[in-house]
Amino acid sequence: MERDNDPSPDLLLLDRQLCFALYSSSLAMTKLYKPLLSELGLTYPQYLVMLVLWETEALTVSELGARLALDSGTLTPLLKRLETARLVTRTRDAADERRVLVSLTASGRALRLRAERIPEQMLCATQCPVEEIQALTQRLHALRSSLEQARTDSSLPD
Repeated sequence: MERDNDPSPDLLLLDRQLCFALYSSSLAMTKLYKPLLSELGLTYPQYLVMLVLWETEALTVSELGARLALDSGTLTPLLKRLETARLVTRTRDAADERRVLVSLTASGRALRLRAERIPEQMLCATQCPVEEIQALTQRLHALRSSLEQARTDSSLPD
């Protein structure tokens, strides 16, 4: 990694940390989502589960966990609450009892209509052009891939 031309030698300043910029932006984003999602009776993690299921209708728990980068210890309580709210069902796969399929209920599918306004409201709140948000999203996906690869390689540069 090349060092920038900043004369300040202190690389440990909080405002110079990408991790903090990502973390604090994520906190601000989820706080903004909170009142919108409370109208739907969802938390932010539950909303993410619903987004995936609105795309695919049904997935196994492990597929859902992989898509959301959540382990089963985190995902299972989320699914239990969504099932209690009658938005999803969990059923064992008849062909393989170890697999649990998560599917939307009619109420879960209907909730999608009420959620459709949320992305536009969030976009307006960013006060950024759509193209800028799309480019940032693509860049963040690329960054995540690079970070996952670095973790897999387990070799950090000196």
